[in-house]
Amino acid sequence: MKNIVVLEDHPDVQQWVVKLCKRVFPQAVVVGISTVSEVHALDICKTDLMMVDLNLPDGRGDSVISYIKARKASVQCIVLTSFDDDDYLFSALKAGANGYLLKDQQEDELVAMLQGIVSDRPALSPLIAMKLLNQFHTTNPLEGQRPDLNDEEIEANLLHLTPRESEVLRLIAKGYSVKESAKLMDISHHTVSGYIKEIYRKLHVNSRAEAASLATRLGLN
Repeated sequence: MKNIVVLEDHPDVQQWVVKLCKRVFPQAVVVGISTVSEVHALDICKTDLMMVDLNLPDGRGDSVISYIKARKASVQCIVLTSFDDDDYLFSALKAGANGYLLKDQQEDELVAMLQGIVSDRPALSPLIAMKLLNQFHTTNPLEGQRPDLNDEEIEANLLHLTPRESEVLRLIAKGYSVKESAKLMDISHHTVSGYIKEIYRKLHVNSRAEAASLATRLGLN
């Protein structure tokens, strides 16, 4: 990997991902960009690896992956995101993503997975690998579906959230990862993960994207 591009709109996270890539590929030139429009100014022919966030201020990461792959199929496009729901995952894979990693993993785990790229090992977070396996398992079609709640029922459920849980929900709705939320709240990412599980249970949702959608729907972001 000689030339790496990091597409991430949050400055602190972008800096972290750039350092992560330099740690894995110390000889590479690593460039950080923050918008989809900047992708069109890149020399794709010289790009070997692109780390792609999916939620960007002027577009979606899956469209970037499609754009890159249409111009140079050999570019390794690895998603690094806080979204673990099926819609984002399968949209990115259909666009041509070579891997899908979650930002709240331990850094050493991310390093090991990125190192595996050169040995043709797919960079997949364990949770994402499990989701892919589950696609081939027969399940009850009603299992895991949340009730179709109206706004009044959602608002009633929100009242059961603690102040800390409500704060986490607002950060999720703004697109912050578990690690980013933990830093902003000055608590551990394990504590934030615990709050997120309680939010899922109380709001009857199964992913951060669903929770963020409900929060946005009620103007909590």
